[in-house]
Amino acid sequence: MPTYTYEDTLREVTTKRGVLRYHEAGDGPPLLMLHGSGPGVSGWRNYRGNLATFAQHYRCLVLEFPGFGISDDFGGHPVIDAQAATVEFVEALGLEKVDIIGNSMGGGVAINFAINHPDRVGKLVTIGGIGTNIFSPGPSEGIRLLQEFYEDPTRQRLVDWLKAMVYDQSLVTEQLIEERWALASDPQALESARRMYSKAAYEAMMEMMRKVDVPMPWAVMHKLAAPTLLTWGRDDRVSPLDMSLIPMRTIPNAQLHVFPNCGHWVMIEAKGAFERTVLAFLGEG
Repeated sequence: MPTYTYEDTLREVTTKRGVLRYHEAGDGPPLLMLHGSGPGVSGWRNYRGNLATFAQHYRCLVLEFPGFGISDDFGGHPVIDAQAATVEFVEALGLEKVDIIGNSMGGGVAINFAINHPDRVGKLVTIGGIGTNIFSPGPSEGIRLLQEFYEDPTRQRLVDWLKAMVYDQSLVTEQLIEERWALASDPQALESARRMYSKAAYEAMMEMMRKVDVPMPWAVMHKLAAPTLLTWGRDDRVSPLDMSLIPMRTIPNAQLHVFPNCGHWVMIEAKGAFERTVLAFLGEG
């Protein structure tokens, strides 16, 4: 199995709003991989451990969203910019149809793309992060820790948040902390993230949606036509498992796979089982 490095896989494409960077590995049908949010996040850090497996079957395209320190910052709300960037990226590369894996925020972006461009999506895989709390309180523990970090971005607050991301605490190594801290403390990345996760930004977004009567993202999932695999960590403290119930029930062609002893980073913490499950789903039919 080949080993892929950051430098060997890094590419970039120019769009009308700025430069988007991405990682490319493998041959075959295109598989678009969309990362989540949080301090020091990037597409490479979300999926680097999975590339060797998926690149045996697919042309893997790991997009770096605007505002997270790798691609250019589009200047708006990170989720809105990520949705626009996904459309521009697919068009810039001339991709007629893609399968998509979306982690957390990336899963929400993927669902939005699939609803608005149904002919361009084959199958969709999400990793936690979509839906809404039914039994658990919200914001969740992980989201509260995220907000606290962006209110006062210290190294200890980053560590507290990272520990909420995983079931196995030994995964929060000094190397991971330092790697995340280097990008999380970047002034531009901090400014972008605060547009999304500061307490003021969160409250302003909720108020805006109430005023303009915009449906919540989980309320339009019945419009999703693509076959969808929802993957979830049973012990997710960022997006508790009860959030999966509405998307599992309302997405017309959805199945749910729950991984035990696993937190928010299913593709990392349950790596082998996740890869086998996703490859089986994508290969069906």
